[in-house]
Amino acid sequence: MLMAPKKKTEPGRKIVCQNRKARHEYTIEETYEAGIALLGPEVKSLREGRGSLVDSYAKIRRGEVFLVNMHISPYPYAQHLEVDPVRGRKLLLHKREIKRLIGKTEAKSYTLIPLAVYFREGRIKVELALAKGKRKYDKRQALKQKELKRDIEEY
Repeated sequence: MLMAPKKKTEPGRKIVCQNRKARHEYTIEETYEAGIALLGPEVKSLREGRGSLVDSYAKIRRGEVFLVNMHISPYPYAQHLEVDPVRGRKLLLHKREIKRLIGKTEAKSYTLIPLAVYFREGRIKVELALAKGKRKYDKRQALKQKELKRDIEEY
């Protein structure tokens, strides 16, 4: 039996959580790496792998990018600080990147979707994608191509 090749990740990159549905639901145009502003207990919770990107997206407000609906479970040993698990969190991007994202999202109906949250060199990063929603027939076509590719590789 053949084993699927393991995905290569860059050294020093530990993935905390991924949005697996995003590549099926959206056509990814560009990706950006952004830092994220978190509180101490949130970082500790993410180190334990307690984060989820289901139904999360990024929104631009007053020249700043915020990650909405990302769930980070409360850290059990931090009773001194109560944090809302789904609060909006600021993403750290360069001003020119934010201006470019503003132009794309307003003019061409793109959406900002987080693909993954990971640690790189001890810092938490978010892989943010500029994406366009797929229609139902696009999804079917993508599945057909995936099956064809799998059949070709099988023989």
